[in-house]
Formats: sequence, structure tokens, C-alpha cells
Amino acid sequence: MGTVRSGMEADDGYRALQWNAGSGGLPTNETTFARVLQQQGYATGLIGKWHQGVNCESRNDHCHHPLNHGFDYFYGMPFTLVNDCQPGRPPEVDAMTRSRLWQYTQMAALGVLTIAVGKTCGFISVSWKGVLGAASLVFLFFVSWYASFGFVRRWNCILMRDHDVIEQPMVLESMAGHMLREAVSYIERNKHRPFLLFVSLLHVHIPLVTTKRFLGKSQHGLYGDNVEEMDWLVGEILKALEVHGLKNMTFTYFTSDHGGHLEARDGHSQLGGWNGIFRGGKGMGGWEGGIRVPGIFRWPGVLPAGRVIHEPTSLMDVFPTVVQLGGGHVPQDRVIDGHSLVPLLQGTAEHSAHEFLFHYCGKYLHAARWHEKDSGRLWKVHYMTPQFHPKGTGACYGQGVCPCSGDGVTQHSPPLLFDLSRDPSEAWPLAPSSEPRYHAVVARVGEAVEQHRRTLSPVPPQFSLSNIIWKPWLQPCCGTFPLCMCGQDRDPQ
Repeated sequence: MGTVRSGMEADDGYRALQWNAGSGGLPTNETTFARVLQQQGYATGLIGKWHQGVNCESRNDHCHHPLNHGFDYFYGMPFTLVNDCQPGRPPEVDAMTRSRLWQYTQMAALGVLTIAVGKTCGFISVSWKGVLGAASLVFLFFVSWYASFGFVRRWNCILMRDHDVIEQPMVLESMAGHMLREAVSYIERNKHRPFLLFVSLLHVHIPLVTTKRFLGKSQHGLYGDNVEEMDWLVGEILKALEVHGLKNMTFTYFTSDHGGHLEARDGHSQLGGWNGIFRGGKGMGGWEGGIRVPGIFRWPGVLPAGRVIHEPTSLMDVFPTVVQLGGGHVPQDRVIDGHSLVPLLQGTAEHSAHEFLFHYCGKYLHAARWHEKDSGRLWKVHYMTPQFHPKGTGACYGQGVCPCSGDGVTQHSPPLLFDLSRDPSEAWPLAPSSEPRYHAVVARVGEAVEQHRRTLSPVPPQFSLSNIIWKPWLQPCCGTFPLCMCGQDRDPQ
């Protein structure tokens, strides 16, 4: 929901920022939990990836940068991991557009070559000046698009400390060590004051770069090796909290932003994880496999160990939870969709504060769930679902992720209804013949959807074409543009 209210949602087919040098990003009027805690006197650090934009109008305005959104320290990647970041991997950033532009270039070059041959053989009456002019236009066309797409790794795969680019392009193999060193150092520097540390891991995202120490360690291939390394990294950060006597004073939360990426494959090898019994995966706004993620909390002495809570919550709850723990207040001038998890975690509340949750794919509402507290049943209504291909596979193989709209989506009228409390795999859609309350449940969820839609206000789309395209004057760069290149000493393995 936060993405819909802030304009950080799909537009013109784009579902994420494509460039560090785009002008879209998290609007400056948004209030982050880092901003609230910073105002409460907390040190606030972000280590890892950001992918919420960098600049608006000039290379150094940093309007979308973490330091402009409440963090007082940033070390990491202002973008996200993509295949282009690892030499030798197939292109990923706007690969379809890139392929189309290369096809147009080849066709135009072939056309100019045909004219030149015709001129040479006397079949075509055209001046050599005209032939050279056409060739120049084709060359300019090629240079204009290749200037961005041909250097994706250099433009997007960069490492920053605060506002400064310190590695361009970044060396992925050394990032696990760098991030661990930075996280431990941040804890050491701030152990005598309240601090917020947001570690936004590059694991376990393709291209699954893993240090030699963990290669082959898992029985589940490269993905498993990457998970093993992530597990080690998280363990080392938790160890640092213990070493500095902070274990019982620190609220720790581990989670993910989406389910496993089913379409990420290397031949017959799965690169994007597995979602167990849950249907679908990353990029699917409605199916459980795309949106049901782990939430693991740790606060010794405050939260009882080993307790499992079977209640529908949301990543939107992170904001009010962190704000409450930090002694701040959520903004009162806007709709806040999340609810603090503190009562649920401490056992003072039996149920989640969410009666309804609305699941978007980009700007399209794909599904909604109703936690009917009286009966304990958890209903899920699907209004749109992606069309899997090959049919019945549970994913959109051959594409990066399933589409949110258009020909690749099925609109359901009447909608699909599932009882997740009895069918968490969403394998058996209910019908009036199998569920006597079918019409009543669909109608009640429909009312909630209409009430929810009345709370939405139009906002500038951050992923519009004008915001998403590469703009050379916004490109973060170390050195003189376009000769952007720098590096830092690599840590030993």
C-alpha cells in the first residue's frame, strides 16, 4: 500500500526504478521510520541496497537519497542487484527494449549498406553525401541508446558511502565482507546511544554472487550457497550485538520483501528459491507464494523465545512498530495502513489489527483478504491473477516476472474465493455449491475494497517514462563523467 500512496508503483509497464540516473524515487514529503527515530535522538544507519532513487534535477541534489530520508549514515548500493552487475551474465535491465533497439539498429545499418551497394553498382541514383548522412544518423542512433544500455554495470552497479561514490563499478564478490564490516563498525560506534541499523541485504538475489568460502557448501546449489552465506552474515551481526552487551536491549527483526523468484533459472537449475506449499512467487501481487514471507523477531528478556504467531500482518506494520518502540508518533496528516505489532508480539493482543489487507501488483488491486475474527477463518478474494506459462507451471517462465495487467492477466468475474485457514495452498477455489457463504463473503470483501479505494488520492507517478529514463546529468559518478571509475581495496576473503 505504501507504494500506491507514494506513487512508487508500476506505470507504463515499469515496476521498479531502472537507473540510478532516473529522476523518480521516494518523494521528499514521505516520512520514513528513520526520520521519526532521528528526531527522537537515534543514530540511523542504512547498510545495503536502497533502490528508492538518488537525484531529481542535478547530479548532486540527492533528493531521494537515504540521507535525505532520515538516515545519517549510508553505505551500500543505491540500486538493486541485477544480472548486469556480474560480467558474463545475460542482460536484465530493460532487456526487451535493449533487444528491440539493437534489432532496429541492425535493420537500419543493413538498409544503409544496401543503398551503398546499390549506389556502387549503379542501381540507385543517390549521392554519396546522402549515403554518408544516412550512415551518420544510424551511428548517432546507436550511440544514443548504447551510451546507457551498453554501460548498465557501470551506471547502476555502484557502491556509495553517504553521498560519495566509492566503487564504480562495484566488485560483487567482496560485498558480503564489506557489509559485515560496516554493520559491526556501526554497532561499535553507536553502542553507547540509541541506534537504528537497517541492513538491507544483497542476499539472496540473483545473480547470487557467493564468496569461495561458501561455494558448494549447500546441497541446494548456488541458491543454497547464497542462503548459507546470508545466514553466516546475519549470525555475525547478532554476535556483534552480544559482544557489545546489547543483546537484551536490541529489538531485531528479520524478514524479506517478497517470495522466491520462480522465473530465475539457469537452464534446469533453480536460482530464485522455493515457496513450499504456497502458490506463485515474486512479482505476483495476489498469490501467497509472492507475498507470504518470514517474520522473525528477537528481543531476549522482552519477547518469549520460540513463540509462533499465526496472524495476518504486513510489512507496512514495520513503520508504526519501529516508531512506537523509538518513542515517536506516526504522522496524523495522512493514511497509515500499518499497525504496530508490539501488542501482538508481547501477547497483550490476541489478533492482528488488520481485518482486511489489500494486495496490489503495481497499481492494480489483484486480491484482498478478510480475517473474520468471529469464526477465525481467513478469506482471500482474487480479482486478477497472472496467466502462467507453460500452463499449470505456477510461474511465467520466459519472462522476468509475471505481468500485472494486460493480456497476461486473467480478470475474474465472479472473483476467485479461497479459505486460507483450510487451504493455504490456494488449490481449491470455492463456489456457491461448496461454500454456502460464498456470496456473502465476496460481497463483504467488495465493500471493504470500495471503502479502501475512497481513501486513495492521486499522486505523481514516480515510474512514469519521464522519471524512469536514463538522464546523463543525474548519473552518480566518481571522477569526471562519463569516465566514471574508482575502486577500493578489497578485503581478504
